[in-house]
Amino acid sequence: MTKQLVVDEEIELDTTTKPTAQPFRFGFLVHDVSRMRRTLFDDQMKPLGVTRSQWSVLAYLSRESNNGTMQVDLARDMDVGKVTIGGLIDRLESSGHVERRLDARDRRARRIFITEKGFETIRRMQTVGAELNDRVLEGISERDLKVTEKTLARVKENIRSLLHASSANV
Repeated sequence: MTKQLVVDEEIELDTTTKPTAQPFRFGFLVHDVSRMRRTLFDDQMKPLGVTRSQWSVLAYLSRESNNGTMQVDLARDMDVGKVTIGGLIDRLESSGHVERRLDARDRRARRIFITEKGFETIRRMQTVGAELNDRVLEGISERDLKVTEKTLARVKENIRSLLHASSANV
């Protein structure tokens, strides 16, 4: 056995046995469920010719006001680089899903707006999402869903607080 000093307390670490996965696998389950659901959604969206990154941008834009969004704000809010978001917007504009327009207050800036074709894709995404949720959540009671949503919302808030505290300490 080896010993490690941690905050003035001696803790003995057992180095003779191999570590095992924790019985509580919350983080792994959340990650796996999210990844698998995105994969299913990707498969359903392929016929529309929209990639995951593109439908993520469309989904984000659809939740914004009808005033358009600045590309730099979109990059920051989606936590992607300016070059990455620029390429995504270029492809979405080429395919007719979004358009760039001059900003009413700053003629040097352009705002991104969803086009009618983009809104059609979003409506299809909503239909696909609802159908997928029905199938994915089959056999789960309304009560269990409410508890799960409430729990995940609380976990999200806890993580947000930890991230805020962490960035404040930097």
